Amino acid sequence: MNARGAKGRYGETLAARRLTESGMTVLARNWRCGRTGEIDIVARDGDVLVVCEVKTRAAGAFEHPMAGVTPDKAERLRDLAQRWIQSHGGAPPGGVRIDLVGVLLPRRGAPVVEHARGVA
Repeated sequence: MNARGAKGRYGETLAARRLTESGMTVLARNWRCGRTGEIDIVARDGDVLVVCEVKTRAAGAFEHPMAGVTPDKAERLRDLAQRWIQSHGGAPPGGVRIDLVGVLLPRRGAPVVEHARGVA
């Protein structure tokens, strides 16, 4: 695994921990749907299915991790959420929400993990 991949996996681990600590249940990580793409984390928040995109950046990176979800990426996430629902028995009673977790890795000190709910 290259350094970028290792950084991304570390960010996803921190994100999964944050979601779990906030009371969510992580159902899957890195769920792939053919060539359509990948959902970083699929979780359940009560009766809501949460599709979570994780963006990890090192300190000094050009853009903040929370700026990493473009309109095109949001559309892909909505499509992937529908594919997850189709392959896992239908939509949950609470519907589907798309969240973003941004992880900032400073040169010194603890990582900063931000969770934004309902971004797309």
